[in-house]
Amino acid sequence: MKLLFFSSAFCDPCIQTRAVLTEVGKLVPSAMIVELDVARDVERAEQADIRSTPTIVVLDASDAEVFRAEGPPTVDQVLVALAKAV
Repeated sequence: MKLLFFSSAFCDPCIQTRAVLTEVGKLVPSAMIVELDVARDVERAEQADIRSTPTIVVLDASDAEVFRAEGPPTVDQVLVALAKAV
């Protein structure tokens, strides 16, 4: 399972999201968490149709999107989203 975290440098909620994802990474070490800055990874953000930051996209083993959310999540919300990818 893979979690894509689309962020931006000027985004205060992205700081909160980064902290949540750090905690999730400790709880679910098998989850691949990838942070993508929308200013640096423009093509990837456009392909994923990212409209705001932070946005979290969870992909299953075949890279199909199983969950998407905008705004800072809680640890519990991310854990539930990751469970959908299993």
